Amino acid sequence: MIIVNRLENRSFGPFGSSTGFFLLIGGLILVFFSLSGLIIALIGAFVAFTSTSTIIDTENKRIKHADFLFGLLPFGKWIDIHSNMRLGLRKVKRGYLGYIRGTQPIDIQYEDIRIILYDSNDKQIMPVMKFKTLESAQAELKKLGSLLGLSNNLN
Repeated sequence: MIIVNRLENRSFGPFGSSTGFFLLIGGLILVFFSLSGLIIALIGAFVAFTSTSTIIDTENKRIKHADFLFGLLPFGKWIDIHSNMRLGLRKVKRGYLGYIRGTQPIDIQYEDIRIILYDSNDKQIMPVMKFKTLESAQAELKKLGSLLGLSNNLN
């Protein structure tokens, strides 16, 4: 069974994504006047639609942290899951800062709980899933641990 978990809808953040949409629209309008608009539209589509996900193959016991280029093409490397690896929970805080009208800062903060894959030395390999509540993360941690045959560390 293949499980795809979207981690970040926008690899370039909310401000980069909105800029990508404007470049895409501007490039499509510019195509009618010049072929250079096609390049601008492609750059805009790349920035606007690129996202980050994790793909889990439970049958072959492997996992891939993938960037979906243009929202369609997965690009990443498969990692085999070994019995000495483990899963754990971690609270993640992310923030974006943008400026409007030159000097007015806009700050966007996100906080979520992620299931993280660790190696045998307790080094973080990659995030696997993200959740808004601790209860849902703990339930999925137990389920995913049993599917992959990994031990869990509830923090």
